[in-house]
Amino acid sequence: MRPLLCLIVALTASAADRPSVLWFIVDDMSANFSCYGEKTIATPHVDRLAQEGTRFSRAYVTAPVCSPCRSALVTGMYQTTIGAHHHRSGRGELKITLPKEVTPTPKLFQQGGYYTCIGSGLTDLDFRGLPFGAGKGKKAKTGGASRLGKTDYNFEWDPAIYDSHDWAGRKSGQPFFMQVQLNGGKLRDGAEAGRVKFREHVVRELGACTDPTKVTLPPYYPRDPVLLQDWADYLDAVRLTDMHVGRVLARLEKEGQLANTLIVFMTDHGISHARGKQFLYEEGAHVPLVIRGPGIPAGQVRPDLVEHIDLAALSLSAAGLGVPAWMQGKDILAANYAKRDEAFSARDRCDETTEKIRSLRTDKFIYIRNFHPERPHLQPCAYKDGKPTVQRLRELHVAGQLPELSEKLLFSPTRPREELYELAADPHQIRNLANDPAYSAVLSEHRRRLDAKMIATKDPGPESMAMYDSDMKPYVGKGSPVIESNIAQMKKWAAEGK
Repeated sequence: MRPLLCLIVALTASAADRPSVLWFIVDDMSANFSCYGEKTIATPHVDRLAQEGTRFSRAYVTAPVCSPCRSALVTGMYQTTIGAHHHRSGRGELKITLPKEVTPTPKLFQQGGYYTCIGSGLTDLDFRGLPFGAGKGKKAKTGGASRLGKTDYNFEWDPAIYDSHDWAGRKSGQPFFMQVQLNGGKLRDGAEAGRVKFREHVVRELGACTDPTKVTLPPYYPRDPVLLQDWADYLDAVRLTDMHVGRVLARLEKEGQLANTLIVFMTDHGISHARGKQFLYEEGAHVPLVIRGPGIPAGQVRPDLVEHIDLAALSLSAAGLGVPAWMQGKDILAANYAKRDEAFSARDRCDETTEKIRSLRTDKFIYIRNFHPERPHLQPCAYKDGKPTVQRLRELHVAGQLPELSEKLLFSPTRPREELYELAADPHQIRNLANDPAYSAVLSEHRRRLDAKMIATKDPGPESMAMYDSDMKPYVGKGSPVIESNIAQMKKWAAEGK
């Protein structure tokens, strides 16, 4: 066949000749899976994906909290570049719109002939692994729209980018782009009565709960019964997530779709804890990433640095749709892919709590810059302070019963402006090397590289007070005294230059 004819055939090939693409996106979960070295629990289904595909050992989110992470994920762009970096922003009177050239990935798949959907991946169970309609409240709604999965984008977008909550409604032979959105670590959230029901569900599904006494905590958390039970519950949420993954895989296999579906498993940030979610340490930004499907090497482990915005690029490329020139994510599966030598992450305002932190990871080090060093690590935050773990840590702090390391890392009234950690020697980021003369050259290099990255990605300045007030308006006068008090504290610190 002549070259020109080959090109015409390739360009006009029907979407039916292309693989389907399925993303598992899980809330609030670190890489606590057997294939990543977790010893306390077994996760056979995610392990299967790793055995039959490629596991990435150093994948990072560009934002360690839901909405900016998901805004970046669905566009393949840094959330800082598109103005979607503040958590739950654009929800008030002032809105956020994407740059004109940026198109959400589901829309690109639609334009390429794909059926786009977002839901639980199962026809009978929701994102919690419970029957549709189970329980009370908004999670139990039974309307068709309620079966759509989590989006949480910070910009204005058209719901029509999703055709449905499930791929079952597509035309015969039509490939699909599916996002399976799972509750993950949030399964254990809520009051103690809800946690009891959660444990009962674990017993029904898995036979027994994880023993809190067998849990291994990071060294900066005390082995307190509240923290141990929470971590055990979290590990059981991992087990339930793994079971859900297995059920979706079984469905794909039964329908004859598994062999021709590119499957990506990832979480939207790490475990929700005092040094995890919302923060740029490994506990918050390092996530599992496993890819299985046509042409993906089986049993391979890749140790190179990758960012979660790469998912959009690699998925579009696998579907034969090409990667837009404006997209910052890279096709990390391409034969000519030049591996990253750094990974960038950013933390900004979360709900009412104003913040700005940036980080750069290289092969051996992580460099973190705190733009508000005069403030404590655990600033007032209604969401975080509502967690039993943080409440218990605060109780122990007030009582003077925390270990020295916990006090230093979690409750120091100020933070260092710069942090530098050697990851292999210090996996929990305990020893800050920023003031060590032996690492002055390393510090300077990472400082320079972060500056360059922020310029290249058009990292924005501080949020305007008008935008802050707009996003806080839904809280003010709505019976949230803690949030209102925190808003006042944020404005006071800003006025003081802190």
